[in-house]
Amino acid sequence: MNKETTNTNIDNNSEKGQQATPEQMMELVKAVYHNGTVALKMFFDEVEGQVLNQENYGPVFVFQVKDEANDSYACGFFLHELVAKFQSGGDPAQWMASFYFEMMKNGGGKPLPTPPADEEGAKAFIDNQLVPLCINAVRSEFEPETVHAGLDFNPQFGPVFETGFPTIRDGNNVCAVPLHLLYTHMMLNRDPAELLIQGLYKIREEHGLQ
Repeated sequence: MNKETTNTNIDNNSEKGQQATPEQMMELVKAVYHNGTVALKMFFDEVEGQVLNQENYGPVFVFQVKDEANDSYACGFFLHELVAKFQSGGDPAQWMASFYFEMMKNGGGKPLPTPPADEEGAKAFIDNQLVPLCINAVRSEFEPETVHAGLDFNPQFGPVFETGFPTIRDGNNVCAVPLHLLYTHMMLNRDPAELLIQGLYKIREEHGLQ
């Protein structure tokens, strides 16, 4: 298979504001936090939030909302994606709320997962939950087409989850996303497979496939 990779969402220098001063970054974080809170309050009466600093990806905004049963649901968002949504001219409030509505279908509340206590626990989580989830998701999304899916190693980014279409023989046919990015998505109550599915649809679009 062609070993090129498609969009991996890992170039963060420009997204985090390469030229920004600490003061400018602080103002940006405050503004995005405020906008995120206001957006979610369009759909939910109770909204709480906090900003975490993720080592690899910078500021992460975690908002918690409650449903009519008073159950709490938490979800995290990256700075660069919120900035992009708020600047897109679309409906960022609807987009943010959609993650909570999806979790509320199961009811009972959903706090952020408790991270594994050690490296062994993290490896077990990745092997037993993250990887099977991603494999099943990409294969079911494109059935009955054959989809390659599994782990690989990238010299620059380390372990990656690689997926692609063996039937595409000319040009880029593989999407690879760093494993730690997929892991971070799961820890934020986000579906990691969405990154892979988006990458696969981009490949199909590049090759004129519907």
